[in-house]
Amino acid sequence: MVLPLLKLGTLAVKTLSKPVASRLKQQAALHPRFRELIVRMAQSNHQITTKMQRRIYGHATDVEIRPLNEEKAVQAAVDLIGELFVFSVAGVLLIFEVQRSARSEARKEEQRKQELQDVKQKNENLAEEVELLKHRIQELEQMARGRGLIGILNFRNGNTEIGKAEKTA
Repeated sequence: MVLPLLKLGTLAVKTLSKPVASRLKQQAALHPRFRELIVRMAQSNHQITTKMQRRIYGHATDVEIRPLNEEKAVQAAVDLIGELFVFSVAGVLLIFEVQRSARSEARKEEQRKQELQDVKQKNENLAEEVELLKHRIQELEQMARGRGLIGILNFRNGNTEIGKAEKTA
């Protein structure tokens, strides 16, 4: 019951993070200081990705890369921020799920260890009982040897007859 609700909760958080990310995008574009920061971030990102693409495709990397205009830079930066936010939420939820799963596995492992310990204890108890029974069998065999073959065959009858003979005497 808890597991489906937990999974449903994580799905809800993931779904709700998308509108939060778009609201974050809107607010990021409106504040002047933050706007300057994200424009620099977008220009740096543009420079890095363009150089990587040029290296991948085998083009010259020493060519000057034109900077993005401010609107495109702001849009690219807020898109990046939104994606990073959604990715961060998904990453945190993934970590949470892995930890929850690890705790569950640890509980199962502890339960298996306890069951194994119980089986070992039961095995030891049975071994002790077997040794006790072996000892009793040896005692009975010694008693039977002392009485001979008649003592083995009439073990119960012999005891009752001896008891009767002692009572009548």
